[in-house]
Amino acid sequence: MAILLALKVGVIQLLMGVFRLGFLVNFLSHPVLVGFTSAAAIIIATSQLTHLLGIEIPRLKVHETLLLVSKQLSTINFPTLLMGIGGIGLLVIAKRAKRRIPGPLIIVALGILITYFFSLPEIGIKIVEDIPAGLPSVSIPEITISQISQLLPIAITIAFIGFMESIAISKALESKHKSYEVVPNQELTAIGLANSLGSFFSGFPVTGGFSRSAVNDQAGAKTGLASIITAGIIVLTLLFLTPIFYFLPKTVLAAIIMSAVLGLINIKAAKHLWKTDKKEFALFLFTAVSTLALGIKEGILMGVVLSLLIVIYRISYPHIAILGKIPGSNDYRNINRFTNLITHQHIFIFRFDAQLYFANINYFKNFLNSHVQTNSDIQHIILDAGPINTMDSSAIYALKEIMENLQKQGITLYLVDVKGPIRDTLTRNDILQKENRELFFMPVEDAVFYIENGVLRKDGTYVLQSNYS
Repeated sequence: MAILLALKVGVIQLLMGVFRLGFLVNFLSHPVLVGFTSAAAIIIATSQLTHLLGIEIPRLKVHETLLLVSKQLSTINFPTLLMGIGGIGLLVIAKRAKRRIPGPLIIVALGILITYFFSLPEIGIKIVEDIPAGLPSVSIPEITISQISQLLPIAITIAFIGFMESIAISKALESKHKSYEVVPNQELTAIGLANSLGSFFSGFPVTGGFSRSAVNDQAGAKTGLASIITAGIIVLTLLFLTPIFYFLPKTVLAAIIMSAVLGLINIKAAKHLWKTDKKEFALFLFTAVSTLALGIKEGILMGVVLSLLIVIYRISYPHIAILGKIPGSNDYRNINRFTNLITHQHIFIFRFDAQLYFANINYFKNFLNSHVQTNSDIQHIILDAGPINTMDSSAIYALKEIMENLQKQGITLYLVDVKGPIRDTLTRNDILQKENRELFFMPVEDAVFYIENGVLRKDGTYVLQSNYS
């Protein structure tokens, strides 16, 4: 069933790539990616402490692992720790060298040789020992209707989470290299093919790996050719070279992984978020803490869910600016950002900086009602509709209702700078007509002049037609 699951996950991801559903990556905002990758790096590094310290540590949460380590300090195998720290030191030196040195390969070779010739397993240094040789045989996964229906929910979940994890590490590496560009749909197709074909070789569901990708990047890999070479070497190793790795110390592998993944902890980005946007920093912190406390899969889901909630909140409560006239000009700007602006008695002018539709129409109505109720001298309202790109049926219905209610209170609503597609919508819904042309103007100044003088400016223009943008 696990092998069939790999096939189903692969097919789902492949179909997602074919139908270009890579836009789902848009739900991974920058703070979520930074928080998730940083926390995942800490989780992976912490999981290697059992090999670095030479003590038995079960698979636990980060805080539980650290607490257990603090209680077992007296049982640390110091030869294991010294070899691991030495390996990390050599990796750092190799990374900082002017010419590229294959640090991981060097410490693997040194680790095997030193362990073999000095019989280090006798002093407690744990080694890899036997690695099963040979390649898996090709087989067709057993497929039944009951298994397909039973595995479908978890297959969809793994397909989505696997894609998000792969994109997260891809984006983290993309941010470190100006020449990299991640194409989500291409990633989906690649992962889908890997899982689909892998199932015929008894493979489990796979995704982009944090530790392996980090090691690959640290080794200097630039293109997909690195993975092809790696796969070829693995095939040769499984066929002929597995005995060589018998004496490979596990602490050396831990050193390689820890050295690579710790580079994914983006402290610089966290500091930038703290200085520039506390809300974004809170999103980063929430994702990081959730990942550390709950796990990698749960953490990324929590980050995506919170991102969606923030998006929903922002589109439900968009920015609204109350406008005043700049002295000596015909321009109107936000009274909260500019000083000495001119306001007109009995005229309330505002700009709605978003599309107007079902998600924010109540906020729009409440904003208007609150200003009308608190300012009894308002007789005219001018809506600068320039930023409004779309109106759905909910907004149209609400706009009609608003105009009728304001009219009952002796208040007239004017719309200015309405875009062509919106005018078409208003015309089809009998809101914009020749009979009420005096309610629609191009610039705000035209509407103000008409209200104050009762006539159109000499160079002013009514909105009479819908054939201009």
